[in-house]
Amino acid sequence: MQNIRRSSTRKINLGNTPPSLAGFLRECKIQAMKLGISWAKLSCMFFLLLAISAQLCLGASMNEEYAVVGGGCFWCVEAVYQGQPGIKSVISGYTAGKKPNPTYEDVCSGTSGHAEVVRIAFDPVVISYEKIIDLFWDAHDPTTLNRQGADHGTQYRSIIVAQSPSQLQIAKKSLTDAQSRFRSPIVTEIIEGAEFFPAEAYHQDFYERNPNHPYNRAVIAPKLEKLKSVTGKN
Repeated sequence: MQNIRRSSTRKINLGNTPPSLAGFLRECKIQAMKLGISWAKLSCMFFLLLAISAQLCLGASMNEEYAVVGGGCFWCVEAVYQGQPGIKSVISGYTAGKKPNPTYEDVCSGTSGHAEVVRIAFDPVVISYEKIIDLFWDAHDPTTLNRQGADHGTQYRSIIVAQSPSQLQIAKKSLTDAQSRFRSPIVTEIIEGAEFFPAEAYHQDFYERNPNHPYNRAVIAPKLEKLKSVTGKN
């Protein structure tokens, strides 16, 4: 009974008190000796696992870039990019305005100067920034100033916010190349580095969460169908 109580007490202490790193390593050494594994071999295995974990984390962060674009109501633009190959996430928000952390009411007033945009996290190995911008020209009418369909106001302006000098260069070249698709001049604003502010939670994934919303059925669903015929993609 005495041996059982000692064993039980030790288990309780280990469960309630996190062991120190030194204690953890000492316990690993003891267990390794019981299994016939040398301490040198165990150390190599430990550091190999650390190296693999670091490499995986580094690789995940390296394979993620951001694009920020706006082409009218962000519900529409968000729905266009969600589900595209290589797109990791799409967040609706505001940018290029006069003050930080604007509310939807601030932006809708037309006085804050912000544009409705989406921030796209993407894997450049799967989809290039060039392709993201190319899809942008198909997803809206970049020739109408401060308007998309029935949505009027500076918050609905066509805009690309480059996240680096290279993106800025790519976006400008893409605009020049895309002009041949349109009869009227493209009026898209192209800037670099404006801060992005996420929109309120109820705006996020709006089309996915509200497929029967009147706006989604009347505007977004037909746009997505039209886009399929233009790009040949789902």
